[in-house]
Amino acid sequence: MTLKNVKPSLNKIAKSLGEVQDAREFLLKNTREIVVLCSRSIIAVHKGDVKTGKTNLKQAESLLKKYKKKATGDLRRYLTTPEQEFVEAAALIAVVEKKEIPTDKNLAVMPDSYVLGLLDCVGELKRMVFDKIRIGEIDEATRIFDVMENLYLNLYTFSMYDKVVKEARRKIDVNRILVDDVRSAITEEKRRSDLIKTLQNLKK
Repeated sequence: MTLKNVKPSLNKIAKSLGEVQDAREFLLKNTREIVVLCSRSIIAVHKGDVKTGKTNLKQAESLLKKYKKKATGDLRRYLTTPEQEFVEAAALIAVVEKKEIPTDKNLAVMPDSYVLGLLDCVGELKRMVFDKIRIGEIDEATRIFDVMENLYLNLYTFSMYDKVVKEARRKIDVNRILVDDVRSAITEEKRRSDLIKTLQNLKK
C-alpha cells in the first residue's frame, strides 16, 4: 500500500500544527494586556504621573517575560507589537527622567521591536514638546526636542531595511514631518519669547 506512511505522518503534523495554532491564539489574546499596560504607562507619563507609568511598565515587563516562554521559533513574531509598545513606553520614561534610553539588550526585546518602538517614541516626544510649550517651559521643550531630533537622525538610515523591519520607512517619513513641525514651533516660540523680553526691557 503506497499510503502506508502518509496517515501517521499527517497525524503527527496535524498535532504539531494544532499546538502551534493554540500557542498563536494564546499569544494574540494575552499579549493585548501588555499593549494596554504600555498605553496606560504612556498616558500616565504625559499627565506627569511617572510613578504610575513605571508601575504599568513593570507589569508589562513581567508579562512579556512570561509569554516569551511560549513564543518559540516563528511564534516570536507575535511578540513584535507588545515589545514595540514596551520599548516606546520605556524610552519615553527615560527621556522624561533625563536618563539614557535603554538598549535592546537591557529591555530584552527583538531588534525590529526596538527600532519600531523608538520610531513610535518620536511621536510621543512631539506631544510632550507641545505640552511644555503650552505651559511656558521652553527650555524643557527644547531639551526634549533635541532628544527627539537626534533619535530621528539615528533611526533615519533604517528606512533601507523596510523589507526586514516592516513599517520602518513609513514611520521614518512620518517622523521627518513631526521633527520639522516641532522645530518650527520651537523657533516661533523662542522668537515670541525674545520679543516679549525686548518689549519688557523697553518699558523699564
